[in-house]
Amino acid sequence: MKPIAHLYKSQVYQLAKYLGVPAEIRRRMPTTDTYSLAQSQEEFYFALPYREMDLCLYGLDHAIPAKKVACATGLSERQVGLVWRDIAAKRKVAHYLHLPPQMVEEITAS
Repeated sequence: MKPIAHLYKSQVYQLAKYLGVPAEIRRRMPTTDTYSLAQSQEEFYFALPYREMDLCLYGLDHAIPAKKVACATGLSERQVGLVWRDIAAKRKVAHYLHLPPQMVEEITAS
């Protein structure tokens, strides 16, 4: 079960604030503890911080023109296009992670 999988990262932080999660926890840098780099995980994986990534992702998901997304993020239209291309490539590679469970046989209710 993934009750918040549909939310953007910035929405998860907003929800945490609404639910009263302490600021010390909300401010902590997200990490999988896989890499020990001077940059954050999002900067390593997406090459930009979550705020800009969320805006680019939202724009892509809602067919908002790159020019508008560029204005909102402070990126150029070209950079937004590159981010969208990167998102598409990552989605293609990881599409199987979003598939429903595969069953060997049909489960029937008793």
